[in-house]
Amino acid sequence: MKAIINVSLKAGVLDSQGKAVHHALSSLHFDNVSDVRVGKQIILQLNETDKTKAMQDVTIMCEELLANTVIEDYEIELV
Repeated sequence: MKAIINVSLKAGVLDSQGKAVHHALSSLHFDNVSDVRVGKQIILQLNETDKTKAMQDVTIMCEELLANTVIEDYEIELV
C-alpha cells in the first residue's frame, strides 16, 4: 500500500518561499497568479494491507515527525 502525504503551511502562516515564487512568476509576466503556497509531498510504500491500521500508523508518523503541526497541516491519501 502507498501513502501520499501532502504537507502545507496553515492559513495565516507566512510562506516566504511561496512569496519568492510568486515574485519570480510575476517577473516572468505571469500576472494572472494571485498567490502561491509551497508545500511538500511525501510518498511512503507501506508493508500493510489493513487500511485502518495504515491510516493510524501514517497519522502518528505525521504527528511525530513528518509535519510540524504547530504551523503545518497535512492530508493523507492511501492508494
